[in-house]
Amino acid sequence: MPMYEYECQACGYNFEARQKFSDAPLTICPECQGEVRKLISQAGFALKGGGWYQQSYGSGGAAPSCAAKSEGGGCAGCPKAAQD
Repeated sequence: MPMYEYECQACGYNFEARQKFSDAPLTICPECQGEVRKLISQAGFALKGGGWYQQSYGSGGAAPSCAAKSEGGGCAGCPKAAQD
């Protein structure tokens, strides 16, 4: 279940609530019973571990040729260019 952040309009109290997507937004502050609004906050998303690039794509074997490179173009941001 996602975590949502709320702020009270009356007292300024900030709090988080774990709710289902289908749950209605909270409307009452648990501290002063004032009106609350849902805040837009940063997502708690982080990529951890080796991942597909380190485990299979980026390791060993012959590197596939880059079409742009063979046509005389550059591959500055291409991961394949780092292997060539």
